[in-house]
Amino acid sequence: MNSMAREFRTRIGTFCLLIGLGVFALFIASDSAGQTNFDYLFWALLAVVLGIFLRRKTEESPSSGRFSLLKRFQKEPRDRRGRR
Repeated sequence: MNSMAREFRTRIGTFCLLIGLGVFALFIASDSAGQTNFDYLFWALLAVVLGIFLRRKTEESPSSGRFSLLKRFQKEPRDRRGRR
């Protein structure tokens, strides 16, 4: 699968997650109004699971190296503590 298709799949997964969270907010609102609509809960769970499934299939992007100096400074004290 080429990188454009992977990026598209990731974006669709993110979209499904956001839609699922929005529909879950509708479920919470319907519950607080006293007219609980479990259809909202079903659709929210379906969208979130689909979003996680689509985002899970993608590989992680390589590190940009922006915080490599900070990470190097963080790792040194841990190594020193372990040696004592």
